[in-house]
Amino acid sequence: MIGRGCGWGKARKMGTWSEFFGAELGAAAALTGLVIVGISINIARILSHPILPGRAAETLVTPTGVLVASSYALVPQQPDWLFGSEIAATGLAMWIIPAVIQLNAIRSKDGPSLRLLLPRVLLAQVSSLPLVAAGILIFAGVHGALYWVVPGVIASLIATVLNAWVLLVEILR
Repeated sequence: MIGRGCGWGKARKMGTWSEFFGAELGAAAALTGLVIVGISINIARILSHPILPGRAAETLVTPTGVLVASSYALVPQQPDWLFGSEIAATGLAMWIIPAVIQLNAIRSKDGPSLRLLLPRVLLAQVSSLPLVAAGILIFAGVHGALYWVVPGVIASLIATVLNAWVLLVEILR
């Protein structure tokens, strides 16, 4: 069982955190699959635009990060230092990958305006940085650290749905 420091021990006895992470794992897996199918439907249009392949990759980062983080959370009897490291590393990957894609979009002559890019940047930050914070706090044994995961997971699912909308609907306009 994960140690008392992150708040998992007490919640684990009640089953609340394992239920949360199990539900998020299922939701993220389903959403990731649907996004992949949706991208494949519009793959020719996506590939014909210099910025959209990166946006498609960015769209897959957030639900995949939730899937990975939730999977780590369900591994039994991990020490806090390992679980915290896994969550922090997942959050960092969820932060770095979109940041690189978004920087490349800014540098492109066909890139989106700052007004259009800003919501994507903000959603990527709100999706990833709470997981980084949670990982660090879990590693440090701070009580209640898992609560930092919740806004990151919710923002990740919102970001995925919004990006998927662009790739599936807006692209047809």
